[in-house]
Amino acid sequence: MAIIQDMMPAFELFQPASVNDALALLSRHGKDTWVLGGGMDSLDWFKDRVKKPKVVIDLGNIKEIEGIRQQGDGVEIGAMTTLTQVATNSLIQSRYGLLAQAARKVATPQIRNQGTIGGNVSQDARCWYYRDGMPCYRAGGNTCYADTPTAMNREHCLFEADRCVAVTPSDTAPALIALDAKFVIRNSKGERVVDAEDFFIGPKVDIKRMTILKPGDLLTAIRLPATWAGARFYFEKVSDREAWDFPLVNVASAMIVEGGTIKQARVVVGGVANRPLRLKPVEDSLRGERVSEETAELAGQTAIWGAKPLNHNHYKVSLMKNLVKRSVRGVKV
Repeated sequence: MAIIQDMMPAFELFQPASVNDALALLSRHGKDTWVLGGGMDSLDWFKDRVKKPKVVIDLGNIKEIEGIRQQGDGVEIGAMTTLTQVATNSLIQSRYGLLAQAARKVATPQIRNQGTIGGNVSQDARCWYYRDGMPCYRAGGNTCYADTPTAMNREHCLFEADRCVAVTPSDTAPALIALDAKFVIRNSKGERVVDAEDFFIGPKVDIKRMTILKPGDLLTAIRLPATWAGARFYFEKVSDREAWDFPLVNVASAMIVEGGTIKQARVVVGGVANRPLRLKPVEDSLRGERVSEETAELAGQTAIWGAKPLNHNHYKVSLMKNLVKRSVRGVKV
């Protein structure tokens, strides 16, 4: 296990005042750089001396990537907008209540006041073997300490395990995928916009990253289209503790229902795979069906097809099934 030291390792700190300045620094220092948002996850890495960047770029002075604003018929959220601002914003609450619900479930009020939505979707895996500095696959080693006969793995994945069995820890990520959000990424070559679903990657793509962000990239904004604005939403998170804790399983759903019939649906779960998992077979099973106990039961059964629990996380199969059922029959407006 990592030995907690009495001070963080030394690094050079930059506090740019604009995105262009930040991009110039990222381009100049490359892989030696760590981007700091609210610092809720970063400082733990530094204090435990597991991550030792040579350069830290603090985005706290860049006002252009803060705030929530109308953009066309949708909404744009700056990556440095705090989770509290997301949860309490009237525009988000009225049109995209799913995201407000998810943001309210992150950690504690104190952490939400400081933590940013960009940081929440970009945070690294919470597997304690990895975060304690063990030389696992994700850290560049040649084993997964969480996937052994004696491992502690009750929080780990059910799906898409490929050497690494860590899970995505974000509460806002499933909601953003359900809302068909777009992530705005900038680097020295320009800007690109990707679907939220494609922002997150599993170990088959790159075992050392949980997102598509590479050295030099900067997540600057998240855009919510009007597509799912005002839909019927459901978000639920199950964790060991009501506050602070990361999800054992969470579910986010958005449904367009007319006359009791489901016209369109998005269902996404977290805490069961390396990335937030969009349940497309469940969505297909819901389309054109009535909101009923039978429909919910079929959705729950469909959700867990292919689940491969580890030694100590079999409970997640039933938990995931029931959360998906509840997201269908107990939809909140």
